[in-house]
Amino acid sequence: MDKIVSLCKRRGFLFQSSEIYGGVQGFWDYGPLGVDLKRNLKEAWWQDMICGHNELKQPAGAPSTYEMVGLDCTIIMHPQVWKNSGHYDLFHDHMVDCRESKKRYRFDQVRGREVTYQDRTIFVSTLAEAEQEEDDIRRRGMKFFKLRNKDADKITIGSESITIDKLDNTDNVLGPDAKTLGTLTEPREFNLMFKTTLGALGGEDDVTFLRPETAQGIFVNFKNVLDSSRVKVPFGIGQVGKSFRNEITPRNFTFRSREFEQMEIEFFCHPDQSQDWYRYWRDRRMNWYLSLGMGSESLIMREHDPEELAHYSVGTADIEYAFPFLPPGEFGELEGIAHRGDFDLRSHMEGKLDPATNPMTVELNEHGKPKYRGSGKDLTYRDEATNQKFIPHVIEPSAGADRGVLAFLCEAYTEDQQPDEKGNLQTRTVMKLHPRLAPVKAAVFPLVKKDGMPEIAQDLYGELKKHFNVFYDDKGAVGRRYRRQDEAGTPYCITIDGDTVSDQTVTIRDRDSLEQIRVKLDDVVDTLTKKIDG
Repeated sequence: MDKIVSLCKRRGFLFQSSEIYGGVQGFWDYGPLGVDLKRNLKEAWWQDMICGHNELKQPAGAPSTYEMVGLDCTIIMHPQVWKNSGHYDLFHDHMVDCRESKKRYRFDQVRGREVTYQDRTIFVSTLAEAEQEEDDIRRRGMKFFKLRNKDADKITIGSESITIDKLDNTDNVLGPDAKTLGTLTEPREFNLMFKTTLGALGGEDDVTFLRPETAQGIFVNFKNVLDSSRVKVPFGIGQVGKSFRNEITPRNFTFRSREFEQMEIEFFCHPDQSQDWYRYWRDRRMNWYLSLGMGSESLIMREHDPEELAHYSVGTADIEYAFPFLPPGEFGELEGIAHRGDFDLRSHMEGKLDPATNPMTVELNEHGKPKYRGSGKDLTYRDEATNQKFIPHVIEPSAGADRGVLAFLCEAYTEDQQPDEKGNLQTRTVMKLHPRLAPVKAAVFPLVKKDGMPEIAQDLYGELKKHFNVFYDDKGAVGRRYRRQDEAGTPYCITIDGDTVSDQTVTIRDRDSLEQIRVKLDDVVDTLTKKIDG
C-alpha cells in the first residue's frame, strides 16, 4: 500500500488537501492523472448504466425491459428531507474519547490484540495499517511492561485482531495513543452530517446540512421525473455527485473520507417484482467491475445478515474488494446494493416512519402527532394498463467513485521484470488500468529528433487529440519513455521511426503484453478506438 500511495503522489494521481499547510484529514485532491481517471470511471458508469441503456431490449437476467434517466440535485436541501429520511435521528456512529491523549476514535475501527507478559494480560489497541499492526502492538506492549528489545520473546501477542467494540469493556484497553490503561470513555453517538446555515442571519431556524448521500434528492424528485419525462415503472434514476460525512477517524488513504463522490441509482419497480430486480442489479453491478479489469479473486459479493440490515432494508448485498491495507482474507465495501422497499417514498409522503414497527408506521411524538411531518404530496404510481395504484419499491445500487478509483489503482499496480536498452533485467512498475479508465490513452514518441520524425509525430499527436487524451514525449531514450508511460497506466505507445518516413506506418506497443504491431498512419485513430472500446 505504501508503494501505491507514493506512486499516487509522485505521478499526480492524488494529493493531500491543503498539503502546504499540513493537510486536512479526510480530504483529498485529484492531480492531473487522477482527475482523468476519476472522470473516466464516472463516465464509464454513466454510459453503461444510464445514457447507453437500450430501453427497447430486455437485458439478460432482467425481469423485463426498463428505462433509465439522469438527475443532478443540489447538495443543500430542505432540512425536513433529512428528518424524514431518518438521517437526522439515526445517521451516526459511536465514538470514544481518550482522556489521556484527548483524541477521538470511531469505536468500531480501533483494532487490537491481547498482549501477555508473565501472568498479566492487557489489550493493546492501534490505528496502524494491517501490515504494521503486529509490530506496533508488540512495540507498545513492551513499552507498557517496561521491557527492552532483548526481552521481546518474553511477551505473547494474541493471533486474533479484533475491534474494541467486540470487547465487554475497555477497562483493560491501552488506547491507541495512551500510556495507561482504561483511558477510553464509554462510546457515544456522533452525528455524521455537516451542519451549515441558510441566509445571512444564521439563526437556529436556518440550520441545514450538507447532504450525506445523493439518494434523497432522487426520492424528492420522483414525481417531477414522472411528470416531465413520461417514464413508466420499472425505471431507474441515476445521479453522480458529492456527499459529505463528518467521519470521526477518516483513514486508509481515500477509503474513508469526509468529502466523497457517489454514483447512485434508485430503481423503482412493482413490489411483486422487487426481489427479482434486486437480484438483477446485484449481479449486474458485480459483473460491471469484472468487465473493467477487476480480478474475480479480489472481489466478493456478501449478503448482509439480518442483524446488519438497515431499518428500511428488505435485503442488502455489498460488493467488497480486497484492499491491501486490510489484513489478508478481509474485504472492504466498494458498493452496496440495497432493497429499500417503499420506505423512502412513504417517508417523504407521510412522515418519518418508525423502524421499531412492522409493518412500519409513522413515528409519533409525545403528543401523538407525527414526529416529523411529511410533504403531504401523493407519491404513489398509477399503472395506466391496469389502473392499479401502488407505492413503488426501490432497489439502490450505490457506488463510491472515490473508493472505485482507489480499488482500480490497487488492482492495477503491478511490478515485473523487463530488459532495459542494454538487455539487463530491471523492475518495471506498471499500472494495468483498463483502457476505458486509463487517464492517458496513448503516448506519441518520435524515435529521434531529426529526419522528419518530430513533424510526423506532432501531426499525429494533433489528430489523436481530437479523439483521446494523449501525451507527446520526445525526451530521453525510448525505453525510458515507455517506462514513464507504463507507470502512468497509458495502455498504448506509438513510435514514429525511420520506416514511418518511407512507408507511412508506425509502431503501436501494448503496455501489458509488450506486443508491437505496425499500423498505417491513416489507421491509427480507428485502431486505437477499437482497442480502447474493447
